[in-house]
Amino acid sequence: MSWTEDHTVGGRVTIRDVLFDAEHRLGRVGVPSPNVDAAELVAFALGTTRSRLFLQDQITGEQKVRVEQLLARRLTRVPLQHLLGTAGFRHIEVEVGPGVFIPRPETELVTEAGLRELAAQPLGQRIGVDLCSGSGAIAISLALEVEGSRVHAVELSDDAITWTRRNVSAYEDRVAAKGSRVEVLHDDATTVADPGHPLARLTGQVAVVVTNPPYIPDAMIPREPEVRDHEPGMALYGGDDGMDVIRGVLRTAAILLRPGGLVVIEHADVQGLGAGVAGVPAVTSALVADASLSSLTGVPVGQPLFTAVADRIDLNGLPRFTLARRSGASS
Repeated sequence: MSWTEDHTVGGRVTIRDVLFDAEHRLGRVGVPSPNVDAAELVAFALGTTRSRLFLQDQITGEQKVRVEQLLARRLTRVPLQHLLGTAGFRHIEVEVGPGVFIPRPETELVTEAGLRELAAQPLGQRIGVDLCSGSGAIAISLALEVEGSRVHAVELSDDAITWTRRNVSAYEDRVAAKGSRVEVLHDDATTVADPGHPLARLTGQVAVVVTNPPYIPDAMIPREPEVRDHEPGMALYGGDDGMDVIRGVLRTAAILLRPGGLVVIEHADVQGLGAGVAGVPAVTSALVADASLSSLTGVPVGQPLFTAVADRIDLNGLPRFTLARRSGASS
């Protein structure tokens, strides 16, 4: 008997029947959270939300067809967020789809570290930069949650920046109501602060740089089909050791940040302090000024560009992001 056939007492298919069937089918193909995904898909097909789904129990034939269409795609491991068209992040929802990285809950903690730093600055000095911005979720959150902030969202991918601009535009009025603004820049996060590039004008003026860069080593292909087959490779892979873009954004952060300014970098759970010299904290500590960086930052050649390097865990207790302050702060 297929899921479309009547199989309840009285020959009536209900929402609960459809949910039960969807959850079991998703579970059989290895979807990590089949109950949540089933509820989200059914609610979306019915034009409601998960929290209101159980206020009704009838489902029409047209709605059942819509559920099956969505379910068929999820069974092939198309990401749930691509089917819904949005992803929740902190207090906002951003539009997502092919070509842009889907923001994860882990990045909300990374963003919060940046928010706290930005909010601690006096009005007029609340300047933040979101490198490798993707959907724009970090940049929009900074601007909405910290009044009077100026945030610059930098994205290189031609595909992803379409989503960055779309989401920033969608929140433009709310951001303006907070006295903030977000500027989207189509540029390389590793060179955007170099002379002749758009953010060179902010050398030594930025309070906080937040970034979720690509950090997966090229040879480490993710197991999850949703990531492996549907996330853009530009947002995932960071070279042989996964650190190529991280080194570049650290350089950019050193140029942009004022002395004492904060950089917040997300990384894989195997790239924290336990990774030793191969980890993000060690790479951050080891970055020293060459002649070019010395001329841009005022840090003497051979001296560390960052101090107070620390690593933080996520809600699962795993190493997740590195914090560091630009050297040269007055004591």
